[in-house]
Amino acid sequence: MDTPNYIKALLVRNGHKPAGRKVWSIDLETIWLPFFMATNVMGETHIACDALGAPLRLAYNTDGTVKFSKTGRPVTKVVKELSDQIRMVRENFTASLASYASGVVAEFPDAYKAQVNGAVQAGEPIVIKDRQALNEALAKAVEEAVREAEAKAKAEAEPSTKSKRKERELVTA
Repeated sequence: MDTPNYIKALLVRNGHKPAGRKVWSIDLETIWLPFFMATNVMGETHIACDALGAPLRLAYNTDGTVKFSKTGRPVTKVVKELSDQIRMVRENFTASLASYASGVVAEFPDAYKAQVNGAVQAGEPIVIKDRQALNEALAKAVEEAVREAEAKAKAEAEPSTKSKRKERELVTA
């Protein structure tokens, strides 16, 4: 089985790091919009021009007022037609990755099994170290929680003794 070029291309660093509104962790303005405009040109999709021209829309509450986040900023969302297409690309992408992996497993089962076993063996010391670090951190957290609980109980017990003493002083005075 030859690895398809589109899979090879996914594994090559291209150095571009766009910064902007992300949809499925991919920049909307520099990746998704040009992609879908190109697919419209080629007749693969028929996304409305207003969806491509204004892909971000204000979100509205059920009563028709503009929706705001807890920080006070207006909430925006990607227009449904575009987000549906992006979801379909995502689903197709994951399906193609799974299909590629299945094809490699079917054609090279021994090599794949060796790769899995090698990865498990190489990862085992890391898993053991992480497990030990987690156990130590949990033990420290439990000790700290016990100390805090004891300190809180002691602090709560002290004021009640002082109030009893004050009451006794008031009664005897």
